[in-house]
Amino acid sequence: MLLNNGARRETDRKDGSMSLDHTAGLKEKSADDYSFSQVPVEKRNMGWFSVTNITFGIATAIFYFQTGSVMALQFGAANAIISAIYAIIIAGLLGTVIAYLSAKSGMNVNLMSRQGFGYIGASLTSLIYASNFIMYCAFEGMILVAAVHAYFPSIPVWLLIVVFGAIVIPLNWFGIKQLDKLQKWSLPIFFIFLILTIIFAAKTPSGFNGSFWTYLPDGVQVGGTALLLCIGMQHGIMGLTALIASDYARYLKPKDIKFGSIMIGFIPQVFCFGVMGLLGIWFGVRLGESNPGVYIVTLLGLGGVVFTMLTQLRINVTNIYSASLSLSNFFENVFRFKPDRRFWVVVSGILSIALMLGGILDHLSAAMTFQGVLLMAWAAILVTDALVVKKLLKIGPKEYEARQSKLYKWNPVGVVPLVISSVLGTIAGLGFMGTFLQNTATFFAAVLASILTVVIAVITKGKYYSKNELEERSIKLKAEKVKKDSRSFREITNE
Repeated sequence: MLLNNGARRETDRKDGSMSLDHTAGLKEKSADDYSFSQVPVEKRNMGWFSVTNITFGIATAIFYFQTGSVMALQFGAANAIISAIYAIIIAGLLGTVIAYLSAKSGMNVNLMSRQGFGYIGASLTSLIYASNFIMYCAFEGMILVAAVHAYFPSIPVWLLIVVFGAIVIPLNWFGIKQLDKLQKWSLPIFFIFLILTIIFAAKTPSGFNGSFWTYLPDGVQVGGTALLLCIGMQHGIMGLTALIASDYARYLKPKDIKFGSIMIGFIPQVFCFGVMGLLGIWFGVRLGESNPGVYIVTLLGLGGVVFTMLTQLRINVTNIYSASLSLSNFFENVFRFKPDRRFWVVVSGILSIALMLGGILDHLSAAMTFQGVLLMAWAAILVTDALVVKKLLKIGPKEYEARQSKLYKWNPVGVVPLVISSVLGTIAGLGFMGTFLQNTATFFAAVLASILTVVIAVITKGKYYSKNELEERSIKLKAEKVKKDSRSFREITNE
């Protein structure tokens, strides 16, 4: 059953002592973080507009400019545009389903994964999730550093990394309410700067003679390998943008769930890939530069520095927030180590600074491919488990359960598909399975994960989803046996 406020007040031990889940729930109640437990119904009081506004902190990241510009300049504008349409559809559908499941259950993907993966198995997904957000925080941070350094070249890069890596820590200190306020007042300012950037770029002479969507580098054609490479780059972002909706959709008002799930899960994808990505393609072709941290400052001067700072801080506060939730879940599950979420905010910030100092941007393509494989496989398992295994095949409980006392450590339905699809997807991505699978490694991993989820669920018959389910099944079988024995005894007596 779904946890409710009363259920969380129950003790899970016969000696009357509080359960670990209950203790954690009390600690986080005041901060409204709910890293370890379901958001109570009375706390799901945010309207769809407020939640969507927070997710637009992700959608407005300049990183989408960069991926659009890079794809256009390397593989052609048409291939980049086709891949953006593909990303909107796939990420939008995944995001909508995941947002709906999250809003209904009051849990983010880390907590929802506990049942399908087991509470220790789910720690794998939490670690994957956290590492991805920390890496993206480093990617986004380096764009900001490049912008400021381009305008103030005398300031050492290492100092800019430390300053802008650390500034997101206090901005995350008070949880989701603070994020909502930050995103609300900064969004109008973002749009003003975005419009100014478009106007100044339009007035700048283009480095390419012709319509931007016709741009193709020498030796590149529309479709084929170039298109697959663009789609591969999109995969590195799609899984993350689809999954992150759950961190915020869990606070959605019950009456807003249906419409809100679409607004939270689909609309930001349209803006990510359709607006920001398309503008990135246009900027890249027109200005002949792939780094937005450079061309925005070139266009707007000091205003470009302010614009970049605003957008990158908007995205990185959400990156650090989600990373802190995931690290909380991982260390709580595996090591029983449960400090306040703010502790993990600090850890996430420090790790992102370390990655920036270590030159993470030099490994952008490889990192995005690896991330794409893991995240899309995980998203595919979650959606397949909910829509096919539970809803269509009627295997396993309908409602999510996150309390460790009610769960097994491992559930092969989630763990086996994730491990197999991630390993094979990574091998394919490294080129050991041929050129085609190398360029479609993430899609290959997602499809394989979906198929394996159904197969393992059918084989195990939902045995490892919940201890409650097993107990109820055992009680039901015993009751049927007693009823059958009683009927047989009456028949013998009558004779």
